[in-house]
Amino acid sequence: MTEDRHASEAAAGAEGPDATAAPTPAEAGPAQAPDGATAAAGREVRGTAVAPGVALGPVHLKDYDLTHAPATRIASDRVEEELNRFHRALVDARDQLQALRKQLTGRVPEDDARILDVHVTYLKDSVFISDVENQILNEQMGLEAAIAKVIADFDRIFRLVQNEALRDRAVDLRDVGLRVLRFLERERSDDEEAAGPLSDYVLVARELSIVDMFNLSNRRVLGILTEEGGLASHAAILARSMRIPTVTGISGLLESAQEGELVLVDGDRGVARFEPDEALIAEHHRELVGAGAGPSLALPAVPLGSLATRDGEAVRASAACGNLDDVDQAARVGAPSVGLYRTELLYLMGKGPPELEALRGHYTSVLERAAGMPVTFRLLDVDSRHEIAYLHPARERNPALGRSGVRALLHHEGLLRTQLEGLLSASPAGRMRLAVPFVVDCAELRRVRELLFEERVELRKAGRAFREDVPLGIVLETPAAVLGVRDLASEADFVVVGLDSLVQFLLAADRENSELTPYFESLHPFVLRALIETREVCAELGKPLSVFGASVLAPAVLPLLVGAGLRDFCLPPAQAAEFADRIRRLDAGEVHDEAEVAARGSCLADTLSVAEAHRHGWDERA
Repeated sequence: MTEDRHASEAAAGAEGPDATAAPTPAEAGPAQAPDGATAAAGREVRGTAVAPGVALGPVHLKDYDLTHAPATRIASDRVEEELNRFHRALVDARDQLQALRKQLTGRVPEDDARILDVHVTYLKDSVFISDVENQILNEQMGLEAAIAKVIADFDRIFRLVQNEALRDRAVDLRDVGLRVLRFLERERSDDEEAAGPLSDYVLVARELSIVDMFNLSNRRVLGILTEEGGLASHAAILARSMRIPTVTGISGLLESAQEGELVLVDGDRGVARFEPDEALIAEHHRELVGAGAGPSLALPAVPLGSLATRDGEAVRASAACGNLDDVDQAARVGAPSVGLYRTELLYLMGKGPPELEALRGHYTSVLERAAGMPVTFRLLDVDSRHEIAYLHPARERNPALGRSGVRALLHHEGLLRTQLEGLLSASPAGRMRLAVPFVVDCAELRRVRELLFEERVELRKAGRAFREDVPLGIVLETPAAVLGVRDLASEADFVVVGLDSLVQFLLAADRENSELTPYFESLHPFVLRALIETREVCAELGKPLSVFGASVLAPAVLPLLVGAGLRDFCLPPAQAAEFADRIRRLDAGEVHDEAEVAARGSCLADTLSVAEAHRHGWDERA
């Protein structure tokens, strides 16, 4: 049970004669439009997804580069003036950062907000300040040129060193230099916003930088697109914390993007669509409406653990989370538990799998932020579309039906063992459950349970503290799992239904294909029957059952789910108030009768007619 053993097993599983890393979207260059033009001309570009979410707005270009600073020389009698300008700009930049730090308090996790404290420290750094002063005093360089040269020297030295911490420092120093130069630019304009856009915008820049992400006078950055910038940089961390959809690594972006043109940023898939048509905007309507309030919106508290329908039927809701900020939001809205925590983020942030200590630290933070709420961690659930080279050397022909979820984990047992150890040895704060994704049969569940046992044995031998009892459940999302639900539920401690995936696989309907959207806007009778059977089996065996998925809140879906007897739901904290309002307006007896009628149908149209009748009744009551 050592970290080295896990790392070597993971590496052995990932290597082989065909284990050549697939090119990243950035390396592959812009996608080609059908007419042979670049994707930018064809309205679509692809890059690396950094922060999830969807944003729509006009492009605002920020193409400032340190190399653009004017390389001017000054007369000796202007040296003192330049030194004074430098120190005024340092003071202004520090004041702004401290004000921004105060502005972020309560909006992002405290650990992330401290990134600005690092920048304040760099603005007081004696080496940085003396180097700039020497360029002015000894070389008689203009202030802008002196700052640009010092930052460029730092950048070149640090990037030659194979050390991530030093690379991060190079990026932070560059941001600090740009911030000072921004204040010097303001000396030549009447106010900070004179040259800026007049409306909310999508920032398009060469490199992901904290400098352009926000400022004191507005919070108008809806989304971010850049040519450069890593997943683990401080700017990327803040983008995720502030819920700003972000895509980086887009080759040729600045040459193709035009100031003011409309762009849709899909931070989940790493795609940007320039001048999107109405159909595409409509396709993302729900995400755009949800994002409209911006990251600073304070979510209202909702008693999710004690909801009831109009006729008094108890309904429970928990939070679906994917990062620490989501967990904070869950606590603020009053969620009784984190019903599903997606563990993919750390695996998407580096070229290799995360180290044991990073996993243990992250899971500990999740449990501590949950403040006593039980947390259900879903084990790593990725397929070859995520382009994680150490898991999938190349994209499979059909990623959704390939080495996905638990299949990928069992193919790389060393990686799975490391994740299990990180979870078992995380802080004892709070209760924990583990959910196994993409289960097809009991053998997969049994093997994960065996590995859990083995990791406990190794931790005990090493004298490490660990959790003795961690319930192990399944994510029910495959047709085979539906057919074998009794066997699986007999061996699992709980069942979580992944509704969107279940619909996709039962109906052979790609959820990313807009032409098949109707399958996700209502429940096909055959899907409804599968859910009713699953609920009956779990009730008979006494196994907890919950359901999650984006389609849960669809107007024609939620009433049928409640009518099918489902009482435990898992949803993003931002949707808590909407969910509570809809539950309170439902009559459990009425929707039970509607679900029985819909389940006897033979096609989607039958379900839709029931949903239409329900909507008319709802409108009349309203």
